[in-house]
Amino acid sequence: MTRIDGRDSAQLRPVTITIDYLDYAEGSVLIETGKTRVLCAATVEEKVPPFLEGKAQGWVTAEYNMLPRATHTRSARERSGRVSGRTQEIQRLIGRSLRAAVDMQLLGPRTITLDCDVLQADGGTRTAAITGAYIALHRACSLLLKQGLLAQHPLHTAVAATSVGIVGGDLMLDLCYAEDSRADVDFNVVMTSGHDFVELQGTGEGGVFGRSTMNALLDLAEQGITELLARQQQYLAL
Repeated sequence: MTRIDGRDSAQLRPVTITIDYLDYAEGSVLIETGKTRVLCAATVEEKVPPFLEGKAQGWVTAEYNMLPRATHTRSARERSGRVSGRTQEIQRLIGRSLRAAVDMQLLGPRTITLDCDVLQADGGTRTAAITGAYIALHRACSLLLKQGLLAQHPLHTAVAATSVGIVGGDLMLDLCYAEDSRADVDFNVVMTSGHDFVELQGTGEGGVFGRSTMNALLDLAEQGITELLARQQQYLAL
């Protein structure tokens, strides 16, 4: 079927990736998936959270934010320490997804924070953030390697994410907002370059779904993520 934006049901939105978008971050990427735009910036700090002190390993974490006019109407700006439950959920998802790619022992006693700021939202902001933040993280680690601060690159796999769902009875890949808002079933899927799952978030928004339907959705997500992983490879600095 032809979708709202003219795509086929199994087609990703156009993906544009701009590396080194910021001058000062150790790694930065602007990722655009259709009308969704997310700026991902990696910051390296030579310290770790208190629970990791003395353990000779590093940490990777993420923060997520949506600019007030990222959507059709203005949203109140979230303040530090007073973020919404949705924001907390998304930034924890991004952090977990990226940590799956990192050997913390090789990273050493330092923290890399990925700031993911949504400039414009049209569905799939969390999955775009994960896909873009991985590139920013990889480039930051590559910089540490070039500077002689790392003996070996600490990333052992790539990570990318996309959404899938059922809209009007049809299985669709990479939902825009108009599709996501009326989806009967909605999944966010995170996978590694080895095609292992990092995380699945699946919900029957307007109904239930069976095992065969879930398998078909995951196959569709894997197809899209395979394309995203190939795109990522073009922007990884070694």
